[in-house]
Amino acid sequence: MKLLQVSVGLPKTKQLENGTLVTGIGKEEVEGCWLRKESFDGDAVANTSFHGGVDRAVCVYPFEHYALWEKQFGSTLPRPAFGENFTVIGMKEEDTYIGDVYRIGEAIVQVTQGRIPCITIDHHTGCKGLMAEIVKTGYTGYFMRVLEEGFVAKDASITLLERGESVTVLHTNRIYFHGPRNEGEAKEILAEEALAPAWRNKLVQRITKNR
Repeated sequence: MKLLQVSVGLPKTKQLENGTLVTGIGKEEVEGCWLRKESFDGDAVANTSFHGGVDRAVCVYPFEHYALWEKQFGSTLPRPAFGENFTVIGMKEEDTYIGDVYRIGEAIVQVTQGRIPCITIDHHTGCKGLMAEIVKTGYTGYFMRVLEEGFVAKDASITLLERGESVTVLHTNRIYFHGPRNEGEAKEILAEEALAPAWRNKLVQRITKNR
């Protein structure tokens, strides 16, 4: 596992063909930054419905996916193309579990949920259809909550302190976006205490609706 880049930024107004969009996706690399309970210093989100808050304090994206998307869309993607705070290596969705606890620099963080991508990714990268491919593959990146605040330098080490119970981010994404094949799959995810309440509530609603 390796931390490749730390990035932060405040919301900005982006000009689109048919209007404007206020978004916090346009972050920039920093040498290091203090990570607080709800965000990094100097970092903020625009759409609080899908970003920000204690369960989504840190956005992480695996660098391995960059090559896949660049090849598929024929475009170079400068980091952080997906508005992530941490660009990482060796921590893909299939290798990372809901509930994983890591020490990254001085901070201790825990994986809480996959990311729900929005069309802003297409606008920001100029790759039309990228958001749909991210949902299709489950290569969304993921969010973390902060268990212990601290300074994180760009070359900080990553140490796994505790492994989540049983479900990877990729499996959780597939169930969340494409639906469980049976109720047991959803219940398996719900058994993970670290799962973000927003995702927990959504899965409970689906179980209730399907009965």
